Amino acid sequence: MIRTCSTVDEPGWLELRQALWPDAPRQEHIAEMSEFLEAPERYGQFVCLDEEGSPVGFIEVSLRQDYVNGTESSPVGFIEGMYVRPESRRRGRGEELMSAAEAWAKRKGCKELASDAALDNTVSHRSHLALGFEETERVVYFRKLLGKA
Repeated sequence: MIRTCSTVDEPGWLELRQALWPDAPRQEHIAEMSEFLEAPERYGQFVCLDEEGSPVGFIEVSLRQDYVNGTESSPVGFIEGMYVRPESRRRGRGEELMSAAEAWAKRKGCKELASDAALDNTVSHRSHLALGFEETERVVYFRKLLGKA
């Protein structure tokens, strides 16, 4: 079962986010979750429950108007994050979550759904391909620190 997150207290949402992004402080997660909830026209977030009603996965999708690498239209639905607990994987949970994100993006007028993953995250690469995504390009980001003016 998929449930739309409508409050930062949605059971499992925070814990699942912390499992995906463990280096982010709890307050940073809560602030970002609040931001998403305050802009429902731009963000959608969903939690997947198992047969016992326990949260086992989540997905967050946004509406991006700017150029998204590898896409040809605008706006584009963009998967900001998705996670399914390891013990619940390979049971269709990812497909359920992705279907919710796709339906949300279609309601927002999107013709494409995009996502990204770190170059070394091969588990995510395989998951994306299994969920119907195609790889469009690979990029490496650079930065240069500027000295004091």
